[in-house]
Amino acid sequence: MATQTKATFQNGIPTTLSKREQILKRFKEVRSFTMELAEPLETEDYIIQIVEHASPAKWHLAHTSWFFEAFFLEKAMKSYQTKHPQYGYLFNSYYLQTGEPHCRNKRGNLSRPTVKKVLDYRQHINEHVFEFLENCTDEQFEEWEPIIEVGLHHEQQHQELMLTDLKIMFSNNPLHPAYLEKSRPKALPQSDLNWHHFDEGIYEVGHPGGSFGYDNEFPRHKTYIHDFELADRLITNGEYINFMESGGYEDPKYWLDEGYAQVVENEWDSPLYWQKNSGQWHQFTLNGLEPVDMNEPVTHVNYYEADAYARWAGCRLPTEFEWELAAEPLEVDGSFVDARHFHPVGANPAKTGLKQMFGEVWQWTRSSYAAYPGYETFPGALGEYNGKFMCNQYVLRGGSCATSKNHFRKTYRNFFHTKFSWQFTGIRLAR
Repeated sequence: MATQTKATFQNGIPTTLSKREQILKRFKEVRSFTMELAEPLETEDYIIQIVEHASPAKWHLAHTSWFFEAFFLEKAMKSYQTKHPQYGYLFNSYYLQTGEPHCRNKRGNLSRPTVKKVLDYRQHINEHVFEFLENCTDEQFEEWEPIIEVGLHHEQQHQELMLTDLKIMFSNNPLHPAYLEKSRPKALPQSDLNWHHFDEGIYEVGHPGGSFGYDNEFPRHKTYIHDFELADRLITNGEYINFMESGGYEDPKYWLDEGYAQVVENEWDSPLYWQKNSGQWHQFTLNGLEPVDMNEPVTHVNYYEADAYARWAGCRLPTEFEWELAAEPLEVDGSFVDARHFHPVGANPAKTGLKQMFGEVWQWTRSSYAAYPGYETFPGALGEYNGKFMCNQYVLRGGSCATSKNHFRKTYRNFFHTKFSWQFTGIRLAR
């Protein structure tokens, strides 16, 4: 009887395929998943831009295609012709070295090109990437494969942004429409927080190399970490309501000065998307308006809120390196977008050890977003991808229910401004 060898996988793709076959398969899967996320939308849903930092779905579909055009096809294929010479202006985001971009806060003003034209543009890009990968020499593939890989991870970032941007849009509709009605596991009652101790010492952090990573994850380097303890799970809605009902939003002693000024100016009294109906808290989800489940992780809190809750609880937020140290030996599992819940679910109270480290919600850290020692940007215009944002932002770790699992890495450094809460962001305590 013939023996069977067990297939190994990387990013969910069999390693028995050639590198070229792997990248072609991954390209098809990533581009297809973007269209799966767009499938529930009506034509009118593609156009609207509610706030500056949330782009229309149509723009995301076009921008991710433009990325492959600008950074790959126009350079790798001499015969390549764009669908429209002004697409490079309309669908550039912030890459000033490639040309002037259209105004970010006016992306929702564009009824043209139509959704159909944008979908034609996506197909145009797909066909030319297929053509290149099927006909290029080995030397050409080796030269351009890293750029295609960046483009795929870039598109997966925009898949996450599509979901968060659609959530903002639908939440502003008084009809509270659901993006997609989906069932998800019922959150179970949570046990009290348990704490895991980590010894002080000099540790290596950052991407070890040998696989894809963004430039801001490199280089791996040594850092000193003091003794600390990390909570075994995320903070729940019920625990956050205790903070709210104890006057947490009214007491400035828990807040950073800028944070409390934002509380007063914006009249914050609860996380984004929460509202009180008939004495009960509800939250808008991609499934529509729902009663707040006390056992689910609290989400859509900004840095100020996360920091204030931690102070109220007599704790603090972890540093990004404390989080990475705790995460390093763990298997990456959790509620990622692959599960298609589109919302965080509760921890399994029967599980021992650290829970909910991955997926669910991005976890705020107290670390400012800055360069690692010896940091180097990607070459050329791709150097604008991360490095130029290393100012006045804080690092988030762990991924979320809108993140693809094969896009995530334990060294992945997300980053946002302190007042933003439109991403699936939540709280894990340290002390």
